[in-house]
Amino acid sequence: MNNATAVEALAALAQDSRLAVYRILVQAGPDGLAAGVLAERVGVPPNTLSFHLKTLGHARLVATRHSGRFVYYSANYDAMNALIAFLGDNCCGGRPCAPVVAPSRARRQA
Repeated sequence: MNNATAVEALAALAQDSRLAVYRILVQAGPDGLAAGVLAERVGVPPNTLSFHLKTLGHARLVATRHSGRFVYYSANYDAMNALIAFLGDNCCGGRPCAPVVAPSRARRQA
């Protein structure tokens, strides 16, 4: 991954509704969710959801699959993992990093 691709992905995620959509898709797993179900879970109108999914798709964070009359969206886990690896590249200057502590439930919800 290069800087431009990382910036595009981070910019796509830097909006409340898009971040919510992406997190729901990550939790849904590789099969993803139908657009209608996704709109209902996020609580946005379908046309607004389409706009957000288009932005996430351009950043290659979301994949689309058609099945009959339905369109299913899923997280692109390869792109997600590449972004995480890019962000952590050369973490701690090559020295061992401090132990990772799981965030408390209260902090995760914030």
